Amino acid sequence: MAVTIRDVRVVTTRPAGFNLIIVRIDTSEPELYGLGCATFTYQYNAVASVIEEYYKPLLIGRDVSKIEDTWQMLCTASYWRTGPVTNNAIAGIDIALWDIKGKMAGMPLYDLLGGKARNAVPVYRYAQGSVLGDVVEKAAALKEEGTQYIRIQWDNFNKKETRDRAPENAAPGFYFDPVQYGYDAAAMFEAVRKELGDTVELCHDVHERIPVSSAPWLVKTLEQYRPFFLEDIFPPDQAGWFRHIRSQSSVPLAMGELFTNPVEWEELVKDRLIDFIRIHISQVGGITPARKAAAFCEQFGIRTAWHGSPDMSPVGHTVNVHLDTAVYNFGIQEWPDLEEILFEIFPGTPVLKGAYVCANDKPGLGIEFNEKLALKYPAENILTPWLEMRRPDGSMQRP
Repeated sequence: MAVTIRDVRVVTTRPAGFNLIIVRIDTSEPELYGLGCATFTYQYNAVASVIEEYYKPLLIGRDVSKIEDTWQMLCTASYWRTGPVTNNAIAGIDIALWDIKGKMAGMPLYDLLGGKARNAVPVYRYAQGSVLGDVVEKAAALKEEGTQYIRIQWDNFNKKETRDRAPENAAPGFYFDPVQYGYDAAAMFEAVRKELGDTVELCHDVHERIPVSSAPWLVKTLEQYRPFFLEDIFPPDQAGWFRHIRSQSSVPLAMGELFTNPVEWEELVKDRLIDFIRIHISQVGGITPARKAAAFCEQFGIRTAWHGSPDMSPVGHTVNVHLDTAVYNFGIQEWPDLEEILFEIFPGTPVLKGAYVCANDKPGLGIEFNEKLALKYPAENILTPWLEMRRPDGSMQRP
């Protein structure tokens, strides 16, 4: 007799500064359930509503083993497809079903995906600050701890001198000078390389914060410092500019945390215009599309570097690590410093050991969820000031 979906529940929580969305699917088998991450921290209520009001009625009574069919059904259930709200909602369900399948098989997720391609997952960590000296100091401390890959970020936005240049009655927001950013990025790489030498790999996230025509200059300027990769130098809607960079520089390029649709990365991958794909697993719809994306990228020599920011749940981080463990064309994994409360709410979360993290060998995702403790930290609708970033003339800057 088929095991079926008995209930679908959504829990929203904010234990460490970001709204998290956890999906739990209970089955017709007592005590058999799965956990998923549907976190879209900035519009969490929209995702929760889609799951509870629209997807749950479609799921009750369905066979838990039919993950692909369920994913395809949910993908077309709203007619219009591949948006961030519906994709995250689908991802929470998809991940929970994979968790259930692993538990039923008595196998960790990485075994379901083909087994270990590596025993541990190398990660990159953050050295960032509003003062250049702080960035250098933090990078040096990470190197001392044994970290081999470091993302360096000089948070040079919202400076008083930039805000003071805004026209009279300009809109409020975080003011940012794209031109100054380029010079600051070069100074940052120079300072960190001078302090740390060439024995560590350095990454940097541009966050689309420069005019597209300035990107070739920035990439060529930073090339002398041998970045491991530069991320998101263009927004997804300006991906055609990657051809200009490829013809002028050998700097490895990473792209993808804003992707929602395979069409956005198809040409970049098959024409080898990027080196790392940075998709956010829940943003594209979960494990089902992510493993297909990884297989597609492998054909063209593109490596994975799944998005692993602080604004995703430990369930999402755990999914990343399982995929990293099994995927042959893995490149590197982003890893933030997780607060201790997250390990209490999500027992089984991968733990950083030196320069690596590892998934445990428990069936499924191998992670649990202390819902009672999570509910002590309710999610909140609060303003996110840095999302309203503006150029010196007061116009909006993406993202």
